[in-house]
Amino acid sequence: MFKLKDFRFRVAIRVILLGFTMLLLVYTAVEAAIYFASGLIALIVVAQLFELHYFISLTNRKLTRFLESVNYQDFITTFTSDNKLGKSFKDLNLAFNEVLEAFRKARSEKEEHWLYLNSVVQQVRTGLISFDDEGNIQLINSNAKKFIGQSNIKKLAELKLANPKMFDALEKVEPGKSVLYKEIDFHLTIHATELRIRGSSVKLITLQNIQTELQRQELDAWQNLTRVLRHEIMNSITPISSLTSTLREILDHDMSKVNSHYELKAEGADDLREGLNTIENRSKGLIKFIDAYREYTSVPQPKLKTVRLKDLIDNVSSLMRKELSKPNITFDHGCNSEYLTIQADEEMIEQVIINLVKNAIESIEGMPDGRISIYGKYSESSVVIEVTDNGPGIIKEAIGKIFVPFFTTKKTGSGIGLSLSRQILQMHNGSLTVESEPNVKTIFSLRFSA
Repeated sequence: MFKLKDFRFRVAIRVILLGFTMLLLVYTAVEAAIYFASGLIALIVVAQLFELHYFISLTNRKLTRFLESVNYQDFITTFTSDNKLGKSFKDLNLAFNEVLEAFRKARSEKEEHWLYLNSVVQQVRTGLISFDDEGNIQLINSNAKKFIGQSNIKKLAELKLANPKMFDALEKVEPGKSVLYKEIDFHLTIHATELRIRGSSVKLITLQNIQTELQRQELDAWQNLTRVLRHEIMNSITPISSLTSTLREILDHDMSKVNSHYELKAEGADDLREGLNTIENRSKGLIKFIDAYREYTSVPQPKLKTVRLKDLIDNVSSLMRKELSKPNITFDHGCNSEYLTIQADEEMIEQVIINLVKNAIESIEGMPDGRISIYGKYSESSVVIEVTDNGPGIIKEAIGKIFVPFFTTKKTGSGIGLSLSRQILQMHNGSLTVESEPNVKTIFSLRFSA
C-alpha cells in the first residue's frame, strides 16, 4: 500500500531544504554581498520549487487519473509500477492497479450475471416486461414481444397506436393484481408488481398465456357436464321408454273389445295407473334437473358495492339463527377486524355463505358435539371468509369433483350448490376452495382480493 507517512517525510525534507536554501540566498545577497553566488543559489531555489511542484502534482495526477477511471468505469487503465520517485510511488501505483483489477473483476462478474439472467429471462415461456414511471422499457423478453406484437420497442407509448388495447391493459393493471386479456390467438393473465430500484419506481409485468390450460379445462368441464347430463337424462328416459313398452303390452294383453267399446281388466288398470305415475314422477325429475341447469347457466351479474365483512357475517348468523340453535350444534362467528371490507354483491355472497352453512348443518346431523363457525380475516393479501365444521368431511377422491356441476354425494339435491357458489365467487374475482380432514374438520374458504 501507498505509505502516506513516507510521502509526508519526503515533502517535509524538500520544504526544509527549500527553506535553508532561501535563507542562504538572503545571507549571500544582503550580508555578504556575493551577487554571483546569490544568483546561483536563486537558480537552485527555482529548481527546488519546480521539483517540489512536480513531486506533489505527480501524485495528484495519479489520483485524478484513478478517480476518473473509477468514475467513467475505465478499468483498462494501468499505472506503471516504477520507483523512480521512491518506493512510496511504486506502492501507490501497485495499489491503484489492485483496486482497478478488483473493479474489473466485479464488472466482469456483473456482466456475466446479467448475461445469465438475460438468457434465463429470454428462455422462460412467460412474457416479462418492465418499465419506469416515464414508460421507458428496461427489460423485455422474446415472449413479451410476441404477445404485444412489437419486436423492437423502447417506450411503452409506442404501443398506443400499434396496439391500444394492450397499451391500456399494461398501463392500467394495478400492482399486486391481475387482469385477463383476450386476443384471437391467445388468452393472457397480466400481473403487475411494483419495485423500488435506486429510488425510482419500476413496474414489472408478467404475461402468462393460459389459452392451452383454458382449453384443457374447458374440455374437461364439457366432458364432465356431458357425462352428468347423459347420466341424468338416461336415468329418466330409460325407465320411461321401458314403461312405455310395458304399458303397451298391458293394453294388448288385458284390454279387449266388447261390442263398440274397450274394456280393461282391473289388474291391468292398476298396472297402467302405476306405470303412468312412474312416468309422471320421472318426467318431473327431468324437468327439475333442467331447471337446475337453467339456474346454473343464468346467474346475474353481481352489483358490486363496499361491504363491511363483520356486518356481512353478523347478518348471515342472524338469518341462520334458528337452524343453528339446535342442542347438538355449537356455533361461533367473528371477524379479526371491524374495518375489513370487500367489493361484492352482498345478497349473492350471503346466499353462498348460507348454502355452505346449510351443508355444514347437514354434515353434522346426528352428531352430539357438532361445531360450526364463520370467521373473517385478512390473510396473504386477501380478505378471507372461512366456514368450518367438524363433520365427516369429504373423502380425498371427491375433493376434486365437488365443484363439478350436478355432482353430489347426497341422496337428495341437485348437485349445483357448490359449483354455483364457486361461479359467484369467480364473478367477484375471488375463489372458493375447500380443505378437509375427514372426521376432524372441513374448511370452505371464500377469498377476495384486497
